[in-house]
Amino acid sequence: MISGHALYREALSVASDTDGIILRLHHRRQEEQVTFDAAHTVIMMHGATYSSGSLFDIPLEGESFMDFLAAAGFDVWAVDVRGFGGSTRPDYTEDNPQLVQAEVAVRDLSAAVNYVLARQQLKSLNLIGMSWGGTVSGLYTTQNYEKVRRLALIAPQWLLQGQAALDPGGRLGTCREIIIDDIKNRWLRSVPEHKKHDLIPEGGFSLWAEKTLSEEPDEVLRRKGLIRANNGPVQDTRKYWTAGVPVYQPADIRVPLLLLHGEWDADVPVELAMNWFISATRAPWKRWTEIGEATHMMVLEKNRRQVWREIALFFNASLPV
Repeated sequence: MISGHALYREALSVASDTDGIILRLHHRRQEEQVTFDAAHTVIMMHGATYSSGSLFDIPLEGESFMDFLAAAGFDVWAVDVRGFGGSTRPDYTEDNPQLVQAEVAVRDLSAAVNYVLARQQLKSLNLIGMSWGGTVSGLYTTQNYEKVRRLALIAPQWLLQGQAALDPGGRLGTCREIIIDDIKNRWLRSVPEHKKHDLIPEGGFSLWAEKTLSEEPDEVLRRKGLIRANNGPVQDTRKYWTAGVPVYQPADIRVPLLLLHGEWDADVPVELAMNWFISATRAPWKRWTEIGEATHMMVLEKNRRQVWREIALFFNASLPV
């Protein structure tokens, strides 16, 4: 029970548009909630490396992002696209070309949106996209604006010079192996030394690491503290973002927008966020909120509730005059 509200929790599998590919949906709402509307229905889309469960459903100090939104009265859904979390994983063999790039992820997000709209008898809902999930959500919105009420993006990708932080370099296989114990140093690499000790809540990294490792289907890798991440998002950076070719045009997004960015984000520097925001010229209205003392992983840090509240307020806000 969070903030006096008992929460209903559900994990379910839905069909994608591809035979044999099943998508995992995470669901959270107040137990007593029986009516639903577009303003209070949300789908969350994860980034390039970690699943929606790993980003949005870690109960730091007893409450996750999904919990917070549900307690605030939202009907909350989070999708894992193919290759991530509890959804169908590719067979990672050397000659397997199954890279889950943004175009593929958009189809999976579309399947999730259509499922939720049909189940709750709605015509539109709100979207949250984080990092590469912002690419997927942004591209989806340009193609399906009538189904998106409002769009909140957390550190979305944009055009950049040089190699992306996500890109390990060298020959690109179908996946990359990530050592969980090494993530903390990368996570905090842009944080001033005297601020590193309390940016992640006490016990938070261990809780996150345990959850993230538990989703790796290969037992041998789990025992070694490794997870596999699909390299489709890395291919996106090489084919588009670092080649000067946008995956989509922010100007083609025609719904209200919220951009959230962290002061210490080394993956998406503030100049990129500014250029993205300036490019979103056709949104009916838009906001940019800079979160102080926050990195690319701001949703799991000490100032995470600022992020959560800003998004809840954005979805609840009346139209500006």
